[in-house]
Amino acid sequence: MLNEIMNIIAPYMNQEEMDFIQKSYRYAEEKYQGLFRLNGETLLSHGVEVARILTNLHVDAVTIASAFLHEVMRKCQVTNEEIQEEFGQDVAKIVSSLSKINQLELGDDRKSSALYLRNVLVGMAEDVRVLFLKLADRLHNLRTIDVLDEEKQKQNAKETMEVLVPIAHRLGINSIKSELENLSLKCLKPDVYSDILERLNASSNALQDVLLEMQEEISELLLEQGIEFYIKSRVKSVYSIYNKLNHGKKWSNIYDILALRVIVTKVSDCYTALGLIHAKYRPIPGRFKDYIAMPKENMYQSLHTGVFGREGHPFEVQIRTEEMDEIAEKGIASHWSYKEKGTKNVQNMMEQKLEVFRNILETQKAENDVEFAHAVQNEFLSGFIYVFTPKGDVVELPKGSTPIDFAYRIHSDLGDHLASAIVNDTIVPLNYELGDQDIVSIRTNLNNTPKKEWLNIVKTNHAKNKIKSYFSKQDREFYISKGKEILEKELRKRKLSFDEVLGEKPLKKILQELKLKDLTDVYLAIGALRYTASSIIHLVTQEKPVDDMMLERVKENRLLPKRNDASPFIVAGFEDILVHLANCCHPVCGDDIVGYITKGEGIRVHLKKCPNMVKLRERLIEVNWNYEKEGNYLVEIVVEVELGNYDFSLLMTKATTCGVFIEGMKTKEKDSFFCYELLLRVKNKLELEHFMGVLEMLSFVKDVYRK
Repeated sequence: MLNEIMNIIAPYMNQEEMDFIQKSYRYAEEKYQGLFRLNGETLLSHGVEVARILTNLHVDAVTIASAFLHEVMRKCQVTNEEIQEEFGQDVAKIVSSLSKINQLELGDDRKSSALYLRNVLVGMAEDVRVLFLKLADRLHNLRTIDVLDEEKQKQNAKETMEVLVPIAHRLGINSIKSELENLSLKCLKPDVYSDILERLNASSNALQDVLLEMQEEISELLLEQGIEFYIKSRVKSVYSIYNKLNHGKKWSNIYDILALRVIVTKVSDCYTALGLIHAKYRPIPGRFKDYIAMPKENMYQSLHTGVFGREGHPFEVQIRTEEMDEIAEKGIASHWSYKEKGTKNVQNMMEQKLEVFRNILETQKAENDVEFAHAVQNEFLSGFIYVFTPKGDVVELPKGSTPIDFAYRIHSDLGDHLASAIVNDTIVPLNYELGDQDIVSIRTNLNNTPKKEWLNIVKTNHAKNKIKSYFSKQDREFYISKGKEILEKELRKRKLSFDEVLGEKPLKKILQELKLKDLTDVYLAIGALRYTASSIIHLVTQEKPVDDMMLERVKENRLLPKRNDASPFIVAGFEDILVHLANCCHPVCGDDIVGYITKGEGIRVHLKKCPNMVKLRERLIEVNWNYEKEGNYLVEIVVEVELGNYDFSLLMTKATTCGVFIEGMKTKEKDSFFCYELLLRVKNKLELEHFMGVLEMLSFVKDVYRK
């Protein structure tokens, strides 16, 4: 099995890479020994088949090695640390991510369930190679799916169509996408699949003869002109025909059942070949598309035309260069094929595609799950438009984008100083929705700055993040200026010099006590009301430790009935103090809580029954929930299930239906049961207890409790 893989990769990998792949195979061979799949094949053979699929994409050595190893964590109890030690951080990260993804399945017919799974899938794939591996893994599973019962087959096929096929399309991996579609259709609509296949097979010999004759005629045309080329032919896939029929087309009106792909060496030859073909055969009206000048959203480039060929049969003819053909089949994965050839174009296109991907991952860290899922749906997997700069450069944007999105995609300064936009020689409002092939020109004014209302206008997360970053920076500068003014005023009031309080030696003491970096941080802390100017001065002049300063401030303010409506907490006597949730006990809104006065870091909110709080009597302060302020809270629960008789996909389904999001998961196997330690995000205690109650009703669940 290994020799076949090695023969395939030998032309594009060096000896060191091949040795690395051999090592991973031997390791997998040892770990998988005695393990079999449901269809009787060895687990090692599955890894080999996944690797074989990936070799068609010419992926790198790390991806091939990860293919052999992708089940060792789930099936062989190998740790992430062990893989990292043996094969490096990249392989460990890919195998770990795929192990987590493979524990998640689409558990019901709700669209939200598919969206949530897509959210988790994309969110876990920090390295795009995880997605390559997941697609290849699913493809081989679908090829061998007959061993599963009909319901499970349909569930896997539905998940494939709703989650994985859109991702394969977005990454441009057509060679895998097409087979995933066919195999999924075979599971979901076997009668329809068989009917289309029978109609194709009934005329298969005749169609192949017509294709061969047409191929010979076009070859003669191109040879006469001295064009270097080769030709591929195909009959349209079952799923592609089904899709057209499903959208109202009649069989007789599907003009691209027969197709020829002409591969030439230069872009100029593409257009020459097109002219020769149109001169000999009558074009089908409305069938010409120039995807070379206007590429598709997944980097696809080609000339498409339809002509009436031999015996009046309609043909689709695609004309492209060899590089375009490789990108059409492999998409982003084609980057590795060109890594040694000095071709920067493919790498640049890959970087443009992954820029959107990275922006969404950045949003995941800053926003809640619902907003992140929305971003995945609308920016990574939605339709795209292509607009032009005045110089003719093409810019890819999601449908619904505005001139503001366009400006920020070009450069941050262009967005920050945006004054007006001209689209196709007409001034348009900034909330104007751009269309495909628009020519966009941006006018700037150095006195202009972003507006907060733009956040409700822009479509891309890239633009939103830039706008938010601008205002975050503005707020920081405002608080620094305000803090400096307050401190200087207090120094004048007390008739103290700058050096007495903020000279080199006293400043060092302040920074150490308050855990700040520099004088600017001191100003910021005062301006943001984290500390008072008096407390800073007292720290130097009266030798009071920072925790005493905080306690003193508590005593002075404890009886004042203050409240900050923007905060989820009501702290006795304070409306301007820094408050954090404790990570040790994860309080959620509705829990009995207490505040702990930290050393220079505000108040930390704990559960009253938190083990870290039970023995404390000092430094505590009353804290209550502000029930008018809605929030999202992280909390950990433990779900104990019966060994060998549990369905994690059902837990995922229940979370979705209860509006609870699972942010992370750890698993532990004990003597008589299996544990899931789930990190959840909930709105309040009531929602948490409802979800836990739902889980307790499941027949295979032994116990549910907060960690």
